[in-house]
Amino acid sequence: MAIITISRGSYSKGREVAEKVAEELGYECLSREVILDASDRYHIPELKMVKAIHDAPSLLERLGHARHAFLAYYQSALTRAVQTDNVVYHGLAGHVLLKGVPHVLKVRIIADLEDRVIDEMKREKSGEQEARSLILRDDQERRRWTQSLYGVDPWDSSLYDLVIHIHKFTVADAVDFICRAAFLEPFATTARSQQKIDDLALASHIKAVLVEIHPEVRVACEYGNVLVYTGSDHRTVHKLEDKARTLSRQVEGVNHIEVHPGVPASSISV
Repeated sequence: MAIITISRGSYSKGREVAEKVAEELGYECLSREVILDASDRYHIPELKMVKAIHDAPSLLERLGHARHAFLAYYQSALTRAVQTDNVVYHGLAGHVLLKGVPHVLKVRIIADLEDRVIDEMKREKSGEQEARSLILRDDQERRRWTQSLYGVDPWDSSLYDLVIHIHKFTVADAVDFICRAAFLEPFATTARSQQKIDDLALASHIKAVLVEIHPEVRVACEYGNVLVYTGSDHRTVHKLEDKARTLSRQVEGVNHIEVHPGVPASSISV
């Protein structure tokens, strides 16, 4: 079965679509749960993780090197959560963080601004201008978040397998489209695609551990063989090598770990 990621603007009914898709398919529905797991696994206060993941790019910039750690922890928690399939994820950047996994169905939900403004006014009992300003500000912050961290525009339709406009199409229509797509052959889990997500989860976990030594470390994995890339000095390389030897003994699924100076192509690493 597919892993389904749903990218959405605020107040676009994306959460409602995600929850109903999960209910229809009998899948687990995840968003905030990933932050809670990352907080628990890597001993980071929940509030700190929430602010680092959801707040504006300016906050991440102020965090300096710590932002690399927070993002590594989050990706590790997400890949671990979706590793067994049957998941609908509607948090930030799922289409980016799970890049390269064939059985991920990437969906974007959009809605007319005027419809979103009306919904927000009803929900918060606010005025039209206040609701409009809030939605536009939130949209821009979410967009800048993804652009600044991953160099992609979440509004680019080419990033998704399915883009659904909630207007003439209803929430029920969107749920139907997504459920039908989830059963299409390209999104079926195969031995090869499962290996991809297993390797991604392993690379993400290794990075989450090593990022404490060097914040900009990159990690790639294929069939349990892990390559760690770093542009740091010899002293840091030796620290990474020592930690890598420990991880090779402690982490299930690791066949071999090597540390290499230099930076890999982004498409093969986390």
